[in-house]
Amino acid sequence: MASDPLDNSLNADEVLAYDYIVVGSGAGGGPVAANLAEAGYRVLLMEAGGSPDSYDYQVPAFHPAASEDKAMSWAFFVRHYADEEQQRRDSKYTPERKGVFYPRAATLGGCTAHHAMILIYPHNRDWDEIARITGDDSWCAGKMRRYFQRLENCRYRRVQRFLQRLLRWNPSRHGFDGWLETNKADPLMILDDRPMLRLIVRGARKALFANDNWLTQIWHSLTGLFDPNDWAMANGKRVGLRITPLSIARGRRLGTRERIQAVQRVCPDRLHLLTGALATRVLFDAENRAIGVEYLPGEHLYAADPNPRDAQTPAPRQVFAAREVILSGGAFNTPQLLQLSGIGPADLLQRHGIEVLVDLPGVGANLQDRYEVTVVNRMKTPFALLNGATMRGPDPDEEPDPQFRFWQQGRGPYTTNGAVISIVRRSAAARAAKGPPDLVLFGLVTNFRGYFPGYSKEVRAATQYFSWAVLKAHTNNHSGTVTIRSQDPTATPQIDFHYFDEGNDDSGEDLDAVVEAVQLVRRMMDGVKGLVAEETVPGPEVQTSEQIRRFVRDEAWGHHASCTCKIGAANDPEAVLDSRFRVRGVRNLRVVDASVFPRAPGLFIVSAIYMIAEKASDDILADARAG
Repeated sequence: MASDPLDNSLNADEVLAYDYIVVGSGAGGGPVAANLAEAGYRVLLMEAGGSPDSYDYQVPAFHPAASEDKAMSWAFFVRHYADEEQQRRDSKYTPERKGVFYPRAATLGGCTAHHAMILIYPHNRDWDEIARITGDDSWCAGKMRRYFQRLENCRYRRVQRFLQRLLRWNPSRHGFDGWLETNKADPLMILDDRPMLRLIVRGARKALFANDNWLTQIWHSLTGLFDPNDWAMANGKRVGLRITPLSIARGRRLGTRERIQAVQRVCPDRLHLLTGALATRVLFDAENRAIGVEYLPGEHLYAADPNPRDAQTPAPRQVFAAREVILSGGAFNTPQLLQLSGIGPADLLQRHGIEVLVDLPGVGANLQDRYEVTVVNRMKTPFALLNGATMRGPDPDEEPDPQFRFWQQGRGPYTTNGAVISIVRRSAAARAAKGPPDLVLFGLVTNFRGYFPGYSKEVRAATQYFSWAVLKAHTNNHSGTVTIRSQDPTATPQIDFHYFDEGNDDSGEDLDAVVEAVQLVRRMMDGVKGLVAEETVPGPEVQTSEQIRRFVRDEAWGHHASCTCKIGAANDPEAVLDSRFRVRGVRNLRVVDASVFPRAPGLFIVSAIYMIAEKASDDILADARAG
């Protein structure tokens, strides 16, 4: 192996030295590669992008800019509807790209390099359902919690941290020694901003008293200390106010990039990072064993890259693994890579002239996401909390703004992701079904109305806007698809979500839940009308329930794409993976990323991906020990 872990050159001797190849360095692949290297194996971690560092990456408040940073982003354009007339009703639709902007990352750390750093634990039912489907009790919620404890380093529960250290008493089941530090925003920041404090207090009070069970909500909030990651909250029965745990350390973003770099420093001869490597297909031997990966060397080769691609497509190269290949490209790129490798729906592969290795119709099927909309208000005056904020790092020849100087000291609003309060609720349908909470309302000190090219500039320019974001989780619709358009590995796949009634939510519960939440948010803002200049989204022309329904159908978006290579029962023809992440019909090939879930877990998905990365590492190592 090369002595320098950042040396991307490979020679014939080196390519034979790897035990494992991991494709993708995000929340799934990064931890897996690090864990395998720490266990003593030689690992090649392949990343299509580079590893640029910038203030957009480091500063938590700049995460919208990070998602459009051309040095580390991929711009997908997805279809919410196949119906062109309906699709064009979305104000964020880009006609020349025939889709809606969906930012992904191509950089060391994957989408943990631009996400909003929210780390909220899934519901126990998410894990128990996988255990039920597969008959594998290692997925049971109680056992899965240990993976969260293994990766987390909780810094905001100081008393519990002390008791765990002193007495080994830990009813919260937080982790205090893991690689992923979690913190919360300093609530004292808003005390000097009286309008913001008034907005938050009155909004929270209105939300808590919106239902007859307000005493229960207050009790649930207090008993869990407003912490969504307390073990008491994981049963999915508790609703109310929440803090928002963030994966930040000393006011800076923390993700898989830092985990990878830390292990490289300790194991430079075992963890080799190959950046600028666009995987084009998995290599198999005559017995359908995965033996390596073919890739194109160089950055900016993929069609989703916003930078001009290199003048000439380079010749492909190959790298080989003695044990296994692990795919962690995410819900879009993993099914694309499998299909390009001859694993997927036979009719699709044959249509594009690809030899069918394994007919797996579930590859690229079952695509799911959250639904999200915002209610945006322009306030009469800018928030004092953002006094002097430019929401960007300084140029070399200029003085930083005052908020940036605070960030350099590890304090101030730039150390947060902009979310100041979260409220977890059940929709009417979830209450009737006695299901887990499926709605999160979170207040953002910005102007955010979804994703479209240039959206981050609009976010950066906003200092007197407040947005209530509505996120609908546990959606019924799972009819989306990801399919290749051709044999060209540099082309993006066709991504169709089939929102709401175009999909398989026949009951309309998803749409009803979002409408219900929008109506609640508006009632929450009634108490602070004196602070508001105007509601800009959806706007005063949208008033009736039917108008709100139309607004939600037209404008909803998502950013938790998942479930396109699902784990399933042995008799499920749509299942791509077994319970140990192994691709069916071949050997020595696994998938570890957001695509593995049968249904999208929890409220925010990254915590679940981190957890399955830890579980997959155990499964891989157990199989290695077994021979």
